Amino acid sequence: MSERSVRQATVAGQFYPADPDQLQRDIEEYIRRASLPEGLGRVRAVIAPHAGYVFSGVTAGHAFAALMQLPEKKRTVFLLGPAHRVPVKGVALGNYSAYRTPLGDAPVAVDHVIEMLEAEPFYTRAPGAHEPEHCLEVEVPFLQVSLGSFELVPMLFGQVSPSKVAVDLVERIDDDDLIVVSSDLSHFHSYDAAEQRDRSFLNALLDGDERGVRQGEACGRAPVMTLMDIAERKGWQPQLLDYRNSGDTSGNKSQVVGYASVAYAS
Repeated sequence: MSERSVRQATVAGQFYPADPDQLQRDIEEYIRRASLPEGLGRVRAVIAPHAGYVFSGVTAGHAFAALMQLPEKKRTVFLLGPAHRVPVKGVALGNYSAYRTPLGDAPVAVDHVIEMLEAEPFYTRAPGAHEPEHCLEVEVPFLQVSLGSFELVPMLFGQVSPSKVAVDLVERIDDDDLIVVSSDLSHFHSYDAAEQRDRSFLNALLDGDERGVRQGEACGRAPVMTLMDIAERKGWQPQLLDYRNSGDTSGNKSQVVGYASVAYAS
């Protein structure tokens, strides 16, 4: 195996503050502002947006506030997101020992990555897909603030069957492990059109309607469908924590991007 490297923070200073003190304060404020429903249950997985924090940080704060309610334990976080910039055949796991952010290094669960690569042909390293990609990176500082001790399995989805990934992951996830799916919703519609499309997608997700989710416009459809499959097998139930779009956070309602936080709990 080739030598592993630390994956550098590619979008610090663009999608989120590069200054660690400012970054810590911003995330703590997003989480503090979140309100969670009563009786949420034990959170097993969340879906969170991955835009710049000024656009989606408020919504993301709800997902990570839900994780912050969990007891402190060392956990493995399976972090799933779509490959936006480099085409991937299968699921890219990278070749890293850690993901670096201004808050420090989040260690990768290297043993898990090796086992997955050896077990299934649809897993690949493809570090070139991870290097320019923002969708996993922007979630890591939130994890560092909300969880403390954890190891990552970074998973970038390309052309792959969500059900095949779900069948593999459902046997790998231990009781204290978590799944975090990184996805935005519809892109560049008017405010009203985006809300209609996003609500339709979220209703399908909450109803377990795979066909309806597949027809939606979320960039992370494949990892979302993987989570839906795992949740059905394990009996986890989804609950919408927050929805809004960039028109709510930026004021420009002509072309917006949708964001949601969803928790799956048992």
